[in-house]
Amino acid sequence: MNSIKIIGIDPGLRVTGFGVIEQNGQRLSYIASGVIKTPNADLPQRLGTIFKGIATLLGEHAPMQAAIEKVFVNVNPQSTLLLGQARGAAICSLVAGGMPVYEYTALQLKQAVVGYGRASKEQVQQMIARLLQLNSLPGTDAADALGVAICHAHSSGALSVLGGLAPALTQKGYRLRRGRLIG
Repeated sequence: MNSIKIIGIDPGLRVTGFGVIEQNGQRLSYIASGVIKTPNADLPQRLGTIFKGIATLLGEHAPMQAAIEKVFVNVNPQSTLLLGQARGAAICSLVAGGMPVYEYTALQLKQAVVGYGRASKEQVQQMIARLLQLNSLPGTDAADALGVAICHAHSSGALSVLGGLAPALTQKGYRLRRGRLIG
């Protein structure tokens, strides 16, 4: 069975979490995790730090796929906009590094890791430590990044099955229209 390295990213303007795991069948192994901290500087410099930090991680760990947490809409529109820009810098770095990028919501991440979409940060940290057999709890940003990588690992099997069905369905005259299969 082929193993695959997945990098997970939890984007943030001040702190961007990352986590790298290896999937071999149903088995998940911890490779690395941590954070990219941006300087207290202007926005372009912070975005550049995120971009360069992720590029460095891609060079160090050579993942094959990337998963990133989707931005949620915040009460403060300015915060949402800034978070979106940090997320954009992260995605650009991943794409520039040749990574296929998959996106997951916090709800999907929590359901995949804890089994409950409204799980607390502490519950996510504890389950990450259990699933990856870590000796200590990862920080919250690193835990979210590892969680999004685990979420992708759990989802990628279903995605590859669905992707394999598409050519066969097309040959039989089926197509998708507005999310529905039409024959």
